[in-house]
Amino acid sequence: ALPSLLAWLAVLLLGRARPADACSCSPIHPQQAFCNADVVIRAKAVSAKEVDSGNDIYGNPIKRIQYEIKQIKMFKGPDKDIEFIYTAPSTAVCGRLLDTGGKKEYLIAGKSEGNGKMHITLCDLVSTWDSLSPTQKKSLNQRYQMGCECKISRCLSIPCFVSSSDECLWTDWAMEKNNVDGRQAKHYACIKRSDGSCAWYRGMAPPKQEFLDIEDP
Repeated sequence: ALPSLLAWLAVLLLGRARPADACSCSPIHPQQAFCNADVVIRAKAVSAKEVDSGNDIYGNPIKRIQYEIKQIKMFKGPDKDIEFIYTAPSTAVCGRLLDTGGKKEYLIAGKSEGNGKMHITLCDLVSTWDSLSPTQKKSLNQRYQMGCECKISRCLSIPCFVSSSDECLWTDWAMEKNNVDGRQAKHYACIKRSDGSCAWYRGMAPPKQEFLDIEDP
């Protein structure tokens, strides 16, 4: 009777599991998202359809959404333009939904699949172009890349401290009530200096050489 009871309890617990709980993402500074990505583009989605993408270990077809896109600019990635973006079919399994009206422009960061294809999840950086600050847009061209050897550490609560000289402390989460789109995210980049240390830089123009040899601004 005990094995039967345990099996019944397992079924009951599995039945109460919510699919939405399957996907969770840690907050990440946009510069980190840029550095972690294989591909970063500005693009529009013009159509979407569900496609099969192989089979799982049980032989069942794996469904994905295929977005046909119009690439406007590539900030990081291969020489060939991206033509298709793939993602899981729902947010419950980390899929990312895009507007396919062809009017909304996005900044999209994700993983390359080769041959003009890339893959994105709910945890990747995907923002409408209009929601980006002028500094963020400028940073995509060079500044973020200048700090990819730096480490951006999220401060969960005050006080918090850096543990090494190549680290920038991201305090938006602690200072702005768990805001992942705060002042540092919108207006700062973590840049490596000539002595190997890293520091936050704020400004529309690319950092001057003098910044690389001075203390934090």
